[in-house]
Amino acid sequence: MTHEQQPAQASAAPEEATLCLPCQELALAEAVAKAEYDWSRATDCRVLMKLHRESGQCVAGQSV
Repeated sequence: MTHEQQPAQASAAPEEATLCLPCQELALAEAVAKAEYDWSRATDCRVLMKLHRESGQCVAGQSV
């Protein structure tokens, strides 16, 4: 039996697929910051994401 490579996953990871709009915006901003090697801004995005999720305003993972 030969070992076949698994196809690349086309969809986002489950936790990313259920992000609310503010979470999506912060995740995008973090990705852009990383691409620009702006580690300070990337860290700021992660902190803001954590604060948003802890604020009770985040609806990620909740059924709508």
